[in-house]
Formats: sequence, structure tokens, C-alpha cells
Amino acid sequence: MKPVKSKKEQRQELEAQIREYEARGGKVNQVPRGLSGREDTRNPMPHVFDKKAEPDTRTPVTEVIAAIEQRRRPQPPLREVRSPNRKPRKKIIYDEFGEPLRWEWDT
Repeated sequence: MKPVKSKKEQRQELEAQIREYEARGGKVNQVPRGLSGREDTRNPMPHVFDKKAEPDTRTPVTEVIAAIEQRRRPQPPLREVRSPNRKPRKKIIYDEFGEPLRWEWDT
């Protein structure tokens, strides 16, 4: 990660660039305070988020919303049917890489 320059370092770098520019014969024009760079300042600046075009058409998605809401509802727990003569078995548990971690009893 690149180290972030402090404001003091940025200011010093900018001043050094200005001094170098002036040393090569460049001239910096002084602009009076409060003068705008815009040519026509009578009207306010246009807002970038103004939309004059017609609004986008919307697609109805009520069926999709209903399906999502149906999936959100908790499902009733399934009853586990177990045969009376079923014995517990050892089951191996693997990690994310497929390596065996441990054995557990599966009832």
C-alpha cells in the first residue's frame, strides 16, 4: 500500500512545481477573489440529477415477491422416521479441503 501524503507534503510539492514553472519563464496570472470561471453567471448551474425525460417503465414483480415471501415463512419441521432396529453408525467428517477430521456417531 502506498503511503498517503500529508497536506503539508502536498503543499510543499505544489509550491516546488510552481517555483520550477516560474524559473523556466512561466508566469502565473493573478485572478481577483470572487471571480467565477463560468461565462454566464446570471443563471444557476444546472443540477446533474435533473431528469426531464419520461420516467422508466416499471415491471410488475408481485409474483416474484410472493414467491420470496413464501420461502421466508418457516417450514414445519419434518418428523424423522426411524426404524426400531436401526443401530448407530460411525460417520466421517471432512474439512473444506477433503481431509478427514474426525469420526462422529450418526444415530
